[in-house]
Amino acid sequence: MTTWEAALTIAGLALITVLTRGFFLIPEREVPIPTWLREALRYAPLAALVAVVVPEIVLTQGQLIHTWQDARLFAALTGGLWFWWQRGILGTILSGTAVMLVLRIGLGW
Repeated sequence: MTTWEAALTIAGLALITVLTRGFFLIPEREVPIPTWLREALRYAPLAALVAVVVPEIVLTQGQLIHTWQDARLFAALTGGLWFWWQRGILGTILSGTAVMLVLRIGLGW
């Protein structure tokens, strides 16, 4: 790739990024969104989080885990129970991490 092609590629990517990111800033007034779409978008962050976290818990190198003796399962369960009980993010992280460390270091899971 020549210098000219690289510069053109970078400029094109920058233009596409500005247009897609600034799409909602360009109009002078708010773009009307149907109620059903607004309601569906409320669940997008949760769906994205689940799509990232669940495979990390139940997969090892692209394969489903074979045994229940996996520290990630118990750490996720502990964190979930803590959040259900206390509704606190810090406690959720600390309790899940504590269980993960005890099972990994203490039991060698």
